[in-house]
Amino acid sequence: MNLKENLKKYAELIVSTGLSIKPGDKLKIRVTEETLPLVRLVSKKAYERGALDVDYEFSDDTLTLDRYLSAPDEAFTRYPVGRIDFLEKQFKDGYNVLSLVAPNPELLKPVDSKRINLWQKTAGLASKRIQKYTMQNKVKWCVAGVACKAWAKAAFPKLNEAEAIEKLWENIFKACRVDLKDPIAAWRQHDQTLKAHKDFLNKAHFVKVHYKGPGTDLMVGLPEKHVWGGGSCVSANGDVFFPNMPTEEIFSMPDADHVDGTLAATMPLAVRGQIVDKFHFTFKDGKVVDYDAKVGKAILDGLLETDDGARRLGEIALVPHNSPISQTGILFKNTLFDENASCHFALGMAYTESLKGANRRSEEENRKLGMNNSLIHVDFMVGSEKVTVTGIKKDGTEVVLLKDGNWQI
Repeated sequence: MNLKENLKKYAELIVSTGLSIKPGDKLKIRVTEETLPLVRLVSKKAYERGALDVDYEFSDDTLTLDRYLSAPDEAFTRYPVGRIDFLEKQFKDGYNVLSLVAPNPELLKPVDSKRINLWQKTAGLASKRIQKYTMQNKVKWCVAGVACKAWAKAAFPKLNEAEAIEKLWENIFKACRVDLKDPIAAWRQHDQTLKAHKDFLNKAHFVKVHYKGPGTDLMVGLPEKHVWGGGSCVSANGDVFFPNMPTEEIFSMPDADHVDGTLAATMPLAVRGQIVDKFHFTFKDGKVVDYDAKVGKAILDGLLETDDGARRLGEIALVPHNSPISQTGILFKNTLFDENASCHFALGMAYTESLKGANRRSEEENRKLGMNNSLIHVDFMVGSEKVTVTGIKKDGTEVVLLKDGNWQI
């Protein structure tokens, strides 16, 4: 593998296709020490495509962990308002956002989950007024992965450090089609495939979707004005971009008040610097009424206690079991990759693009139409080769969408 050349191709793909940078655009990149080499390439490519400014927001795992372990309790109840003011000003000024993730899935394992949950709620409340810029695609945004030591060790524990990092890069490049001769053309073709499934689902006008699998028997109501999305998105200024690289999902929103039955996760969930595993939920009238987790239950407790919307679903996503990422057989322990290997749901906030006309209505009006609202949006995986998903129309007609985990349409 030629890492240097593939990184250049990756940077070009992110800038030209993920973010669709045009002359006059402005970009904010979230940076860590591990992502810096790719950040430099992306920044250069952005300027070459006419970007007026590239700004950087730095974070560091060690600094984050030290704060959680050593800061006084009061530090987790107060959020620097000036930080949100600055971000809001940048969004209003048209800055687009690139998040390059190089995660340590268990960074916060030694931290009391109550402290983690408290800070996440504090930060969520403070950030609420700027969530709309990405959740409503008012700006272009993209999330992409970067191999690092901690992530590679978590994904490939049996390999030595160098082998694990190389293996992780190989799979990132493969998942993002960087290993192909023309990645940009490959993404255009992939986008068309995703849109074919999306168009079928939108024309079908299903009122319910039934999930059936080991530990799962869930009936999911869909809002009358629901919209299926997938692949590229369109920003407020009309630019086509990809929020996630990679992406294999076709998604919409459930009716927040009409979800009933049991739902079992099929993969561990890396969230808030810890692992939640072997967990399941029971829903009644859209709300989680019972749940458990054999690993990380305290973190799950904190998620569900965030607000009322945290106990309801905000996203339903269909991903075939034979997707390229799933076929690697790798548990990445990172949602960006694992969610594109499996059907999944999200607890919490729904995307406005999943409800027709949502951006023109108030939060209260959208809630009456079935759209969930919350400070959190946490994806968890439920797909496998044993899952069947059936769409149900208003007249009772049933259409099998996925059988044995794979598309039937």
